[in-house]
Amino acid sequence: MTATPAQADDLIVIGKIFSVHGVRGEVKVYSFTDPIDNLLDYTHWTLRRDGVVRQVELASGRTQNKVLVAKLKGLDDRDEARTLSGFEICVPRSLFPDLTDGEYYWYQLEGLKVIDQHGQLLGRIDHLLETGSNDVMVVKSCADSLDDRERLLPYTEQCVLAIDLTAGEMRVDWDADF
Repeated sequence: MTATPAQADDLIVIGKIFSVHGVRGEVKVYSFTDPIDNLLDYTHWTLRRDGVVRQVELASGRTQNKVLVAKLKGLDDRDEARTLSGFEICVPRSLFPDLTDGEYYWYQLEGLKVIDQHGQLLGRIDHLLETGSNDVMVVKSCADSLDDRERLLPYTEQCVLAIDLTAGEMRVDWDADF
């Protein structure tokens, strides 16, 4: 492991270390990729927590139930592995595969203004949640929004009318009173 970070301004969080596994320095990882083992396609990780940034290299990994177990190069001690708990796993966005038209990564949607079919600003997308049937956008109030309500909107074709990343806006078919 090295303490020198890569270009830190263009990093996207793709997972988080939450525990140790076994006695040989393996770590348990929550993956934010879909499918979860896509995280293992990235062999160089930037770990980030509370202003501390570290570079690590993935030696191997495997799926275990709904989490990943990862072995990092040079990490062979359970106690040392425990110190990595809570670190976010980041990779440069330039490593992400290109998407087809109409497809977006979650990080691209976060922060967009959400405007209903009547031109009312409902708020900004704070984050997204994965549910069994569809993803859900958590829209929080912001300056100039209609009210101070937090809304949960489905990320579906029926709700999302248009996305304009350049303008920073998403148009939705949503009743502001709902």
